[in-house]
Amino acid sequence: MLERLFIRDFILVDRLELEFGTGFGALTGETGAGKSILVDALGLVLGARADASVVRSGSERAELSAEFSLPADGPVPAWLDDQDFATDEEVLLLRRVIDAGGRSRAYINGVPASITQLREVGALLVDIHGQHAHQALMREPAQRELFDQHAGLAPQVAAVGRLYREWQVREQALARARQDRDAAARERERLQWQVDELVALAFDPLAWTELQQEHGRLAHATQLLEGSAEALALVQDGDNPLDGQLAHIAALLGRLEGYDASLADCRVLMESAAAQVDETARALRAYAHRVDADPAALARADARIAEVLDVARKYRVDPDALPGLLADAGAQLEKLDAEADPAHLQQLSEAARTDYMAAAEALSAARRPAAAQLSAAVSAAMSELAMQGGRFEVVLRPLESLSASGLEEIEFNVSANPGLPLAPLSKVASGGELSRIGLAIQVIASARSGTPTLVFDEVDVGIGGRVAEVVGRQLARLGEARQVLCVTHLPQVAARAAWQWSISKRNADGQTLSSVTPLDAVARVEEIARMLGGEVITDTTRAHAREMLGEAPA
Repeated sequence: MLERLFIRDFILVDRLELEFGTGFGALTGETGAGKSILVDALGLVLGARADASVVRSGSERAELSAEFSLPADGPVPAWLDDQDFATDEEVLLLRRVIDAGGRSRAYINGVPASITQLREVGALLVDIHGQHAHQALMREPAQRELFDQHAGLAPQVAAVGRLYREWQVREQALARARQDRDAAARERERLQWQVDELVALAFDPLAWTELQQEHGRLAHATQLLEGSAEALALVQDGDNPLDGQLAHIAALLGRLEGYDASLADCRVLMESAAAQVDETARALRAYAHRVDADPAALARADARIAEVLDVARKYRVDPDALPGLLADAGAQLEKLDAEADPAHLQQLSEAARTDYMAAAEALSAARRPAAAQLSAAVSAAMSELAMQGGRFEVVLRPLESLSASGLEEIEFNVSANPGLPLAPLSKVASGGELSRIGLAIQVIASARSGTPTLVFDEVDVGIGGRVAEVVGRQLARLGEARQVLCVTHLPQVAARAAWQWSISKRNADGQTLSSVTPLDAVARVEEIARMLGGEVITDTTRAHAREMLGEAPA
């Protein structure tokens, strides 16, 4: 349930913090006061699109946040856990920031989130019925979406769509294989030649590194032999070798140590240095025996390096990229081999179509009883909404060709008056009839929904009188099990609410701002009277307002 809504620098609102009650609440006020601003703000917190125009003039950013209480057995805690937004508390905080440049940031429980994630969790928390929902019902896709959502079939519809797209991919691959056999054969020949060449090259990255090191040694064998001999002469075999000098210094320090014991450390270090120099001399002699100029081995290394470099240049890659090139070419060749076999592709396509048909037929079977149930429920509601004898029917009409949405199109048909045949809703309903039928559909669909908070934004436009009283009763009935917020201009609807807020405009420092006032019992009488009688409120309208609110007239 929605507990709190915080708004700062949003359109006409400078700063507003609201605490919501349970049950059915009405938001009323004069035209243009900003009643729908609250709904728009809530929509943005729930992931609706935003731009810079929502930032209040002169402000750097708009900030919106909503706090929800979470039932432990609902779908939201599981979603939060899956998305790593879980919290030990039984509340959920959604936050949205839109700066003056139009950039937007979203947060869930204080953690940065994507707008898609905000929209996903928002769909589990709040169901908003906008004031243009009736017009949307004129379109067949909107009718199908509302029906499937009402019937709880959205997951099945998504699965059917996925299988349909997979089938279409198989069909397209089969068509390409049949149309482009010659081109595919040429491409296969090219790839096979490339794979054969790279396999024959037998390039190994580790062997390549070792080869380059070996080539360096073979190419510089003379320099290595001469240099190591020169180093050995300086260390041990020359006229004044380093080992003799170090031995002389160590002996000198040994004699001096007899006069000053503190020179012992220097002597020890020098003896150690002499030992290391002697070890170096032995290593140089051994190295000289290992190094050998081998022109044949050098020629073989030159040839292998040239072979690898030639192939790498041919494909315009570094030598180390050759194994990846071979893997890619092999994968393309396997794919081409599969796509070049129409019989195999035909089998894959038929299997994909079979999977699609099984899912689509199961969807059709689930739609049929749901269509009958919704038809009966809306027909009954039409009678309550002053359309006695009218009928509503969800028609499942088989499609001539298969589609991602199933095997049938879904059309809302209506007969607004007794004796008239059923016809598509878009063709027979007047503006007032469309408002009543649309409202009936939305209320019934909401009753079946598991969403804890329902918002109706001026969905009662175009109705009045006794019909408005019925709408108020229906929303109040919904409020017994759910939190229901309704932006309304009808006193008959507002009077049925358990609580009521008044939205008004005020001028502050030359700026027009919206404000929200919770109404107590006395203030509700005044607001309902205003909605009944306009600017001039008389004792008669107040008495009527108290009667509508269930109070005894004064």
